[in-house]
Amino acid sequence: MSLVEDALRRLDLAMVRLEAAVTRRVEVDEARADRDIELALMDEDRARLAAELDAASAQLARMASVTGEVERRLDRAIDTVSTVLDRRPSPSRPGD
Repeated sequence: MSLVEDALRRLDLAMVRLEAAVTRRVEVDEARADRDIELALMDEDRARLAAELDAASAQLARMASVTGEVERRLDRAIDTVSTVLDRRPSPSRPGD
C-alpha cells in the first residue's frame, strides 16, 4: 500500500468518524430542542392549571358564602313557621 493510499484510507476513516460525530451532535441538539419544547408546553399547562385552580377556589369560596346565607334564611323560615304553628289554636276534636 502506498503512502497516498494509506493517507486516503485514514482520511476516509476520519470522515466516517466525523460524520458519526456530527450525526450524534444533531441528534443531541434535536433531543434538546424537543426537551425545551416539552418544558415550554409543561410550563404553559402549569400556568393554565394554576389559573383554573384559582378560579375554582374563588368559585368554591363564593359557593360557601351562598350556602351559609341559604342556611341562615332557611333557619329563619323554619323558626317563623314553627312560631306560627305554635301560636295556632289547637283544633277541637268532636266529642270533647
